[in-house]
Amino acid sequence: MARIAVIGAGMGAMAAAARLAVAGHRVAVYERTETYGGAVRRFERDGFGFDTGPGLLPLPAVYRDLFLKTGKEPLEACVELVQVDPSARHVFADGTEVFLPNASRAGVVAALDEALGAGTGDRWGDFLVRAREAWDRTRRPLLEEPLWPNWQVLAEREPYPAVPHKRLLRTRRAGTLAEVGAWELRDPRLIALLESHALAYGLDPREAPASAAVLPYMEHAFGTWYVRGGIRELARAVYERCLARKVEFHFGVEVAGILEKDGRAAGVELADGAVVDADFVVSGVAPGVLDRLVRGTAVRGEAGVAPQRGAASRLTVLLALRGGRPEGTAHRTVVHAESRETELDALFGAAGGLPTRPTVTVLRPDDPALVPDSGHEAITLTSTVPAQPDGDRAESETFDQHAAHLITVAERAVPGLRDRLLWHEVRTPADIGEATGAEGGAVPAPALAAVGGRLLHPSNTTAISGLFTVGGWSHPGGGLPHAGMSGALVAGLIVEGPEFRGSQ
Repeated sequence: MARIAVIGAGMGAMAAAARLAVAGHRVAVYERTETYGGAVRRFERDGFGFDTGPGLLPLPAVYRDLFLKTGKEPLEACVELVQVDPSARHVFADGTEVFLPNASRAGVVAALDEALGAGTGDRWGDFLVRAREAWDRTRRPLLEEPLWPNWQVLAEREPYPAVPHKRLLRTRRAGTLAEVGAWELRDPRLIALLESHALAYGLDPREAPASAAVLPYMEHAFGTWYVRGGIRELARAVYERCLARKVEFHFGVEVAGILEKDGRAAGVELADGAVVDADFVVSGVAPGVLDRLVRGTAVRGEAGVAPQRGAASRLTVLLALRGGRPEGTAHRTVVHAESRETELDALFGAAGGLPTRPTVTVLRPDDPALVPDSGHEAITLTSTVPAQPDGDRAESETFDQHAAHLITVAERAVPGLRDRLLWHEVRTPADIGEATGAEGGAVPAPALAAVGGRLLHPSNTTAISGLFTVGGWSHPGGGLPHAGMSGALVAGLIVEGPEFRGSQ
């Protein structure tokens, strides 16, 4: 039985802790804040409840597998999973809108044809077929296996089978998601639909590889799910599974350094000076935090993938409304920007900035647990924003002003919104940084192939023997399913050793 110290209580870290404990190891988690879940937090006021991190769960099979492998009770015995249908309502810049059914290719094709015109559904359906091929080519190396030592193969090869496009007597294939939209989908509303999946992860579709097609495909193929009571309930269930497996949690305890002995991780030093010996250390913190913990030691090999830098963040606005949720309301509505180029230039341009009419995701869960009674409604608005490096007061005031823009945009999806508004709360990148330790409140994107490896994440192993990394800033990257997979990979590498090659 090995002693294992886990730094941080995010979703990936807890997934690793539960799997390691059930394998017979003694696992202790050290979390600098007073609670678990990382970015998966909850805000409550006046009988209203809101998720302040992710609001929906894609690919629930990852957490089903976690609960299957760590105890007798399946996931559905611990939380209530609800498939969201329609998967999403999209409101486009020209005023047209479409309700997309959940996990139904035929239903999506029919809905697009009816809402956007004949032929649009077939173009999107054909795109999904190609996206599936990209998914099949990258699923194992980017989700289920430790990062390949020859990861350059993933960096150089574009797995999306782009349709040849003739331009100026030359035949080209799309290399970016924006080119996929422009050359293969053509309709500006389909392009907005496609690019919104990249934007939701803080990616510029003009720079994101064509392989980002796997993002809408994953949602289409495996559905969109909600956890009754909010996604925070999933974090609670994972935490309780850890407790049931005898994982020790130490909250309000900050790790000040990682101890080394003979080139191997030997434990952690706490901020109060206490030393905790360990045979393995699992770090679930952001790259900048890990750099401080190893005190100048290079934890990534020269040939390894460098940690991502400059990721975007999110602004979240929590709305408490008088009046109940109307029957038939979509759980999720995406209100697309009036000007795609203006939004992308503002977010990703050299100067950086905040568009006045951004793409906004509106979540309106049908969940009595989140409201004081049936005469009220809880709505969450989210939008991609630049990270906030300094966190000064001026920046906070700017985000408060931007929250008003989000509410204005949301009125396109929720008529009479301001008349019903009781109060609102704003969660800025600074709040994300406080919860996760990520610089500027940056939010990691999932790992994607091609573009020279820019969107890959560092291996879960490090140059220090016995030190492993888990969570959104290491392979396979950000997102709830990816966090759960990183926990499975780290547990496999510790239990089975370097020969571990992932789930079968």
